[in-house]
Amino acid sequence: MFCLSIFLFTGCSDDELPEKEDDEVELNAESFQVAQITISTENNSEIDSKETYVNCTFSVESDNSDWNYSGSAKVRGRGNSTWLWYPKKPYRIKLDKKAEILGLKADKDWVLLADYRDPTHLMNAFVFTVGKGLNLPYSNHVRYVEVTLNDKYIGLYLLTEQVEQGENRVAIDSVGGVLISLDADDGPELSPNSGDNFWSSVYRVPVCVKSPEAISAARLTAIKSDFARLENTIKNANYAEVEQELDIPLFIDFMLIQELVYNVEVDAPRSIYFYKESGGRWKIGPLWDFDAGFDFDWGTMYTGHNYFHSYKELVLGTSPVNHTSGYWVSGFFTDLFQNKQFVEEYKQRWLAVKDKIMSEYWETTQSYADGFSVAMENDAERWPINKSNDTEIRQMEQWLSMRIDYLSGVIENYPEGTK
Repeated sequence: MFCLSIFLFTGCSDDELPEKEDDEVELNAESFQVAQITISTENNSEIDSKETYVNCTFSVESDNSDWNYSGSAKVRGRGNSTWLWYPKKPYRIKLDKKAEILGLKADKDWVLLADYRDPTHLMNAFVFTVGKGLNLPYSNHVRYVEVTLNDKYIGLYLLTEQVEQGENRVAIDSVGGVLISLDADDGPELSPNSGDNFWSSVYRVPVCVKSPEAISAARLTAIKSDFARLENTIKNANYAEVEQELDIPLFIDFMLIQELVYNVEVDAPRSIYFYKESGGRWKIGPLWDFDAGFDFDWGTMYTGHNYFHSYKELVLGTSPVNHTSGYWVSGFFTDLFQNKQFVEEYKQRWLAVKDKIMSEYWETTQSYADGFSVAMENDAERWPINKSNDTEIRQMEQWLSMRIDYLSGVIENYPEGTK
């Protein structure tokens, strides 16, 4: 039996100890099997909104009888482009009572990712697996399920946790802690009336406060001021000052992953989370939303499923601080490359992790693919996209292998910094 112990840490740096050690999650053969989920809405109502929940019953049937579940819940749509553009819809589930689902820690809120754009159905799963392998706090778990909605089969989905504050989510204090996202869709330009967002003071990145949920104007101003302190230290690129405001090793791992999978959403930005406790340092994460990476062809974004054209495209470029041969991403993500110590630590960290990507993290990801092969055939019949899942997975593996070799040369030759 395949068995891998993965520890879900609570956002601690090397010199801090976790408050508890009961968050170990065992990844075993059952984790790679596909469970069956049945959703029956009240009066067979359509799920046609991202804002309005529909009452439903929600049941799970697994080969592991201990994982079976049935209870009352609510369901609504979720996502942005994935909800608007594609026929296979993603969903958010809110159970009426907290429950463990498929061996995952108890909570009310769960997500069903449709992965319609992604012909491998592995892009998010791979990044979550890398995150766990690198011990990035609160990295999401992966469970594949086939879903039947109101007696109609709707395909293969990835069930995972909702990114939110909570004991078994991002475990920050609900009163003093802060969870934010840097996300153009939730920011002040595209969501001007939400009352929970702002343009950051220094880099003018769009910030949305996810927790606390009920937020006063005064608290919003305080969070903006707190975030500005982080921005100013990054702009100055003084390592000792930045270290007081930001978990730098975590930031390095996070950015290495973004470049590894060519996640151009950093440019917008979208789906970039940060969190902190009152009086603590900012920590980046959890990782989220990667089906726009892997050299996705944006020219066919409404209808296409085309990836892996080139492994030599770059987000941060060959000189991140100068945006050379990369995207013109916000200096918030690149100005630390002015600092010699940061650049050296970034290079050394890549050397430490690059050989594990295919030998460990891809191998685990491939186990998910082996587990969902039959379910994928069912999904392809329900949602034909003129792509072979097996072929696309092989292309993904080849693309990653070539990209790792390419990035090794790029990162080795990053300018050393001037501060």
